[in-house]
Amino acid sequence: MKNRILETLTKFWGYTSFRSYQEEAILSILEERDTLTVLPTGGGKSVCFQLPALISEGMAVIVSPLLSLMKDQVDDLKDIGIAAECLNSSLTPKDQYSVTEKIRDGSLKLLYLSPERLLFNHTLDLLKSVKISFFVIDEAHCISHWGHNFREEYRQLGFIKKEFKNIGVHAFTATATPEVRQDIVKQLNLEEPHLYIGNMDRPNLNYRVLPRSSQLLGQIVNVIKKHPNEQGIVYCLRRADVDEISAKLNDLGIQNLPYHAGLSDEERKKNQDQFSSESVHIIVATIAFGMGVDCSNIRYVIHAAMPKSIEHYQQETGRAGRDGLSADCTLFYSGSDYRTWEYMLRDSSNQKVMLSKLSAMYNFCVRPQCRHRTLVHYFAHAYENNNCGACDYCLGEVEMAQEPLLIGQKIISCVARVRERFGADHVADVLKGNRTAAIERWGHEKISTFSLMNSETKVFIRFMIEQLIGQGFLRRENEFMTLTITESGRKLLKGDLVPVLAKPIVAAKKKEIEAKRVSRRAREWEGFDEKLFQALRAKRAELAQTKNVPAYIIFSDKTLKDMALNSPKTIEQFANIFGVGAAKQRQYGQIFVDVIKNYESQTLN
Repeated sequence: MKNRILETLTKFWGYTSFRSYQEEAILSILEERDTLTVLPTGGGKSVCFQLPALISEGMAVIVSPLLSLMKDQVDDLKDIGIAAECLNSSLTPKDQYSVTEKIRDGSLKLLYLSPERLLFNHTLDLLKSVKISFFVIDEAHCISHWGHNFREEYRQLGFIKKEFKNIGVHAFTATATPEVRQDIVKQLNLEEPHLYIGNMDRPNLNYRVLPRSSQLLGQIVNVIKKHPNEQGIVYCLRRADVDEISAKLNDLGIQNLPYHAGLSDEERKKNQDQFSSESVHIIVATIAFGMGVDCSNIRYVIHAAMPKSIEHYQQETGRAGRDGLSADCTLFYSGSDYRTWEYMLRDSSNQKVMLSKLSAMYNFCVRPQCRHRTLVHYFAHAYENNNCGACDYCLGEVEMAQEPLLIGQKIISCVARVRERFGADHVADVLKGNRTAAIERWGHEKISTFSLMNSETKVFIRFMIEQLIGQGFLRRENEFMTLTITESGRKLLKGDLVPVLAKPIVAAKKKEIEAKRVSRRAREWEGFDEKLFQALRAKRAELAQTKNVPAYIIFSDKTLKDMALNSPKTIEQFANIFGVGAAKQRQYGQIFVDVIKNYESQTLN
C-alpha cells in the first residue's frame, strides 16, 4: 500500500517524498479510521485527503467554508488530472445539474460542499444514493466555540456520523489549541480518532513586529519596496482603512486592489481573481480575505493593525510562503488596537475567552522575545531552537533597554503619584517633563516623578509603557483608559519582578537591519538565475490569465525556482523538476522548456 501511495503522489503531484504526518494521515484514512490532523498552513493538509480519495472506492466529500477556496482547490485538482467538482450557489442551474449527474454516474473522486449545502435534505438524499468513501471537514477550527472563526453551520456537522454510519470523518485545520482540538472531536462525534498534530512552526516566515507610527503609509511602503513585483497582502482592521490605504498607495503609483465585505460579490471576485492570476501584485484587505486565499506564491503579509487573536494572526500570516520559500510577515501595532478590539468584543457571547486571546496577542506584540517560539508555545508545542534566525528579536533587530527594572519602577511610580487616574499619554508627559495644560491644571509639575525621564523621548516612554501593559504590570481601565497598577506591578516596584523591555528602533539601527536583509536575500538566491525566474513567472502569469485560474495552480514559486536552478532543456528533464506530475508535464512542459531555451539564447547573444 505504501508503494502505491508514493506512486500516486509522484504521478499527480510530482513529489517524491511526504511531509511530516502526511503518510500517517493518509494511511489512517485508507484504514477507515476517523482522524483529526493539525498541520501548519503550507504543511500539505490537502494532499492528506485528496490522495486517499484517488485510491479509495467511491467519492470523497469535502466540507469547505468558502466558495473561492473550493473553486481554487477544484481548479488545482483538475489541472493535475483529477476528477473533482464543487456544488454550490455560485454555479448556474445548468452547471449544478451537470455536477449532480457526475455524482450519480460515479465519475467524481472528490466533491466540495459548503456546510450549508450539506444540510439540505436533497443533498443528503443525493449523497446517500451513491458510494461515499469518506467525509472531510476542512478548516475544522470553525466548529469550535473556542475557535477564532465561529460558524453555526459547522456546529451541526456532528450529524454526519449519524446519517452516514460506518463512513470515516476526517477533520483538518492549521490552527487549534488543545481546547479547540477537544471541542472538534466532541462536536463531530469522532470515534476514537487518530490524532496527527504537526509542528506549528513556519521556519520560512520572517516575523517582525513594530509600533505603528503616525506615518503608517510610509511604513507600509517601505515593506512593499523590498518586494518589487512580488505578491503581497496588506491586512487592515476596518473597511474604511482598506479604502484609505488602497487609494493612497494607488496615488503613489503602487498598484493594488481593495477587498472587504462592503464591496459587491462581483467586485470582490474580480479583485481576488486579478490578484491570484498576478495581474495585480498587491491586495489591501480586511480579514474577510482570509481562508479564501490558497495562493502559494505570496511573498509578504503586512498587518496595518493588530489582529484580535494569535489564531487570527497565525491564519493570516499563514497566507505567506505556502510553497516553503522565504516570506516576510510585518505587523504594525498600537495600544489603540487593543482598545478598538476590546470595544468590538463587548457583546461577544464568549467575551471572557476572546479578551484572554486579545491579551495574548497584545503581549505577543509588546514583549521582546523570539516570535517563532511564542507562536509555537501558544499552540502547546515545544520549541527547542535557541535562535530561530527568522524574527526581529533573534536577528538582532531588537535592542534591549538598559536597566529595565529602573525604567519600570519610574513609570509605575509615576502612575501611583497621579493616583491611577490618568492615561498613558498624560503619564508620559509627566515623566518627560512636558508642561501641558492638563499637567498644570492638575499640578503634576510639582510631583516627584515630573521630568524623571527627561533625557528620553516621549516616543521611548510611551513604548516602555505599552510593554509594561502587555506584560501585565499595568492595566488600562474604564472608558478613559486610565492606567492602574496590577499586583505584578507592585512586585516590580519592590524589585521582586523585572520586565523585559526593548528600545524603539532608531534610524541608524534601521540602516543596519536593511543591510543585513539585503545580504540574506543575496544568500537565498545564490546559485539561482533570478532573471530567468522572472521570465518564468511572466509566462506563468500569462497562462493563469488565459485559463482564468490562480497563478499558483500553474506552478508554485518553488517549482519555478527549481526550473531556474536546473534549466531543463527537454521534456524528460522537465519531469524531474519539483512539483511536476504527469499532467503538468504534458500540459506545460514544452511551454516552459521553450521559455528557458529562448532566455538562454538571448543571454548568449
